[in-house]
Amino acid sequence: MKRQKQLKEELIEDYLFHIRVEKGLSANSCSNYQRDLAKYYLYLQDRTKTLLESHSSDIMDFMLSEKTKGRSAKSLARYGAAIKGFYGYLLQEDKIKDDPTAYLSMPKIEQKLPHVVGESSLHKALSRGKTDTLLRQRDQTMIEVLYGSGLRVSELVSLGVNDLSLDMGYIRCRGKGNKERIVPAGQQALNLLQNYISVSRPQFLLRNQKPSVTDRNTLFLNAAGKKLTRQGVWQILKKWGKQNGIAENIYPHIFRHSFATHLLDHGADLRSVQEMLGHADISTTQIYTHVSRKRILEVFRKAHPRAKKGGD
Repeated sequence: MKRQKQLKEELIEDYLFHIRVEKGLSANSCSNYQRDLAKYYLYLQDRTKTLLESHSSDIMDFMLSEKTKGRSAKSLARYGAAIKGFYGYLLQEDKIKDDPTAYLSMPKIEQKLPHVVGESSLHKALSRGKTDTLLRQRDQTMIEVLYGSGLRVSELVSLGVNDLSLDMGYIRCRGKGNKERIVPAGQQALNLLQNYISVSRPQFLLRNQKPSVTDRNTLFLNAAGKKLTRQGVWQILKKWGKQNGIAENIYPHIFRHSFATHLLDHGADLRSVQEMLGHADISTTQIYTHVSRKRILEVFRKAHPRAKKGGD
């Protein structure tokens, strides 16, 4: 029983870290998801099951039992979102082989538009970025790769030196389900990668007295010459955002959101953006079209003389 509780805490804590650091969810949302998942864990415990043994029938029965208790549609939708997101994450991390929520129709929760950094403020911040120290060179390179290729942070920290093709201008990465894809890299990112590999990275690796095989191949290393963690990247980005005067809450996924939105703003087709992001379903990519349309509407209302009230 003690081992089951420890495993439950580890699995849920890992997921909460994922949505807080990588997805940028608020502390309040994370607390709600934690309570919801803890409630589902207790429900499974009464059935002498663990989180890793859950089936679709268990989830359906849980949702039905909560509904009969008089839970609101909003609460049920949040339960569904928490459970679906949790098992999607476990599948991504190879903790489970099959997603018990895959064929379930969950109550829909209002989908919020992804946050993006304004194109002009992001370009200004990137152009101000300094590369006068080893760490700054690494950080600037890392951010250019995140924004220039739309990678997830888990994909970024898993990149190896041999995943780069600087002469061809692309990066090979492994996304959800260990699926491999090829993504293009911008010229700024390619230039910085070349310098980082030649100058900074060898110096970091020298600081590691016993580098593992993984360390020797990992592209982005920490100051001790070891593989950067997702939390380490998050802290670097937070610091970089403050130093460069970006008002938005900076987290790894906001660069991915900005990458997709800015591509669509400049006329990229949805299918190409889907391929670059590695989305299995194009409906996942379509959320960015709503962001793009919103921006177009804002431009129209500001610029068109007949768009304003009382316009002549």
